[in-house]
Amino acid sequence: MIKRDEAYFVLVDVQGKLASLMYKKYRLFKNLKILIEGLRELDIPIIWAEQYPEGLGETVAEIKAILGGLEPISKKAFSVCRHPELMRKIEATNRTEAIVAGIETHVCVYQTVADLLSKGHKVTIVADATSSRTKENKELGIQKMLAEGAKISSVEMILFELLGVAEGEAFKRISQLVK
Repeated sequence: MIKRDEAYFVLVDVQGKLASLMYKKYRLFKNLKILIEGLRELDIPIIWAEQYPEGLGETVAEIKAILGGLEPISKKAFSVCRHPELMRKIEATNRTEAIVAGIETHVCVYQTVADLLSKGHKVTIVADATSSRTKENKELGIQKMLAEGAKISSVEMILFELLGVAEGEAFKRISQLVK
C-alpha cells in the first residue's frame, strides 16, 4: 500500500486541444477533479506538467480551477522526468511514491512512469484518471506500465488507501467527493 507521507502526485498534460480528443473525456475530467481535490485535502504534493502549451493549449479550465496556488511547468520531452525543473520539484518533495494521472496513457504518462521506476520510485497509475485518444492505446499503455513494475489503482481506491481510516474531516470530505 502507498504511504501517505511518502506520496506525491504527478499531473501529466491535461490540456485543451489534446484533452478534448480523449476517450471518455468527461469521465476523465470528473475523475481528475475528484482525485486532485482529494489529494489536496490530504496535503499530497502536486507536480503539474504541461506539454508544449503554446501548441496544445493550457490545462483544461475545470482542472486548472482546482489547482489554485500552483503553477504548471511547461515541457517538450514526453516524460516529466526529462525536464530538469520538474525533476527538481519531484526531488524537493523528498518522497518516493508517485501517483500518476493524465494524458496520454501510452505516451507521456507511460514515459513518465517508466522513468520514475528507473529512478527507484514506486509508481501507482490511477487508471480511471488517465486516457488516450483510443481505448486500445489506453489499455496498452496501462499493460506496459504494469509489466514494468507500476501498480494500478482507481481514484476512489487511492484516496481511501491514503486516508487509511474512516474518521475525521478528511474522511468526511473525501466521502463526499466520491459520492
